[in-house]
Amino acid sequence: MGEQRKRVGLALGGGGARGMAHVGAIRVLEQAGIPIDCIAGTSAGSLVGAAYAAGIRDEQLMDLALHLRWHQIARLIWPREGFVSFERLESYLIDTAGDLTFADLKIPYAAVAANLATGKQVVLTAGRLAPAVRASCTVPGIVPPIEIDGQRLVDGGIANNLPISVVRDLGADVVIAVGLGAPPNPQPRGLLQILHATLEHILLRIGDDPALADVYLPIPVSGLGSFMRTSKRHRFIALGRQVAEAALPAIRAALE
Repeated sequence: MGEQRKRVGLALGGGGARGMAHVGAIRVLEQAGIPIDCIAGTSAGSLVGAAYAAGIRDEQLMDLALHLRWHQIARLIWPREGFVSFERLESYLIDTAGDLTFADLKIPYAAVAANLATGKQVVLTAGRLAPAVRASCTVPGIVPPIEIDGQRLVDGGIANNLPISVVRDLGADVVIAVGLGAPPNPQPRGLLQILHATLEHILLRIGDDPALADVYLPIPVSGLGSFMRTSKRHRFIALGRQVAEAALPAIRAALE
């Protein structure tokens, strides 16, 4: 009997509109014949990961990334617990992939959220998919928390923005982790640079250590606007492709 191949898992980090880079990286893996056996995603990574796990692949995945707009997933609301509702995010995912449960997915998948009361990581792997992804993307203070199984949940980025350990728990032998951030300017000046540096440090530090992955793909996206500007989608996708293509030798070596 031939030796059983290693199971490959993706850990997809959060970062708002930067998440378009995940699509570029995934397309490179698809085109190179690298199997993806399981996925864990946080925030933007949870949305891309859910779409892939639901069977949205190849050009269809790219088409979604190229046409997604904020108005399709968000709307302004009266500011009681947030300024923006992500109810439309649930509807968008249902319209795109169906009102699926985790059990319906093509491959094992986990959405990472955080318990607002404790700040601890909550790994969602059962029940309806769309509310779980919405919870993982719910930026506290901007989007109201969502209740699932008696817990008020918010964006998993406050607990684990790079869920390497989560995808290991799904059974991955080889983990490819995709992080959405770059080291900030070492000497930030002015309010915007300081705010940007703070956000970058949060993205880079609140999560599993990248060294725990077999292959780490840091996508060098920077700038405050990169969290929100879906108009930069082509650049983000291209960066994801570029980093993944450069990492192919390391990925193939990890699979041997």
